Amino acid sequence: MTEFVALCRVSETPTDGEVCEIATASHVFCVACVDGELVVMDNTCPHRGGPLGQGVVENGHIVCPWHAWAFDAKSGCASHNPKACVRRYATLIEGETVMVLLD
Repeated sequence: MTEFVALCRVSETPTDGEVCEIATASHVFCVACVDGELVVMDNTCPHRGGPLGQGVVENGHIVCPWHAWAFDAKSGCASHNPKACVRRYATLIEGETVMVLLD
């Protein structure tokens, strides 16, 4: 079943150019603000499992802190290999709550 679930409060999201990890009961997400857009994706880098939410935002990409793999914030795909992608989640803001679409 596909449904939006609460992730966090808007006040808990990173400011523009920042990234963080936000955990729910079942998942840890990488949450970033890239060029004013809230981006939510899986937190695990497909290369060696690095925590993307502990990385940095650089030129529209989220960069893994372990081996510098850079993932496009819009597509979730690695800049050097478009077949290596991280799942992105649709988001919705309801009042002060950030919701993510899970399926």
